[in-house]
Amino acid sequence: MPVVSMFYGIIISMYYLDNRRHKLPHIHAEYQGKEVVISIPDGKVLEGKIQANKLKLVLAWIEIHKDELIADWELAKKGQKIFQIEPLK
Repeated sequence: MPVVSMFYGIIISMYYLDNRRHKLPHIHAEYQGKEVVISIPDGKVLEGKIQANKLKLVLAWIEIHKDELIADWELAKKGQKIFQIEPLK
């Protein structure tokens, strides 16, 4: 699974061709062995759970980089290489 970004111990990734199970554009965020799947357009948690403070960081990051994430989603669903996105600072 390609890593899109990493910050504060959180790994953000996006699967190629991952539109069968979750039809919405989404990312996977992993922190200390726990994973959450989050919709890009609205920040809704689709599956899983991570610590609340880490989830807030991921949601803020999504809001800042929404256009870039949607562009990466369009590439990923076609099986094309996605681009790295700046981490939260």
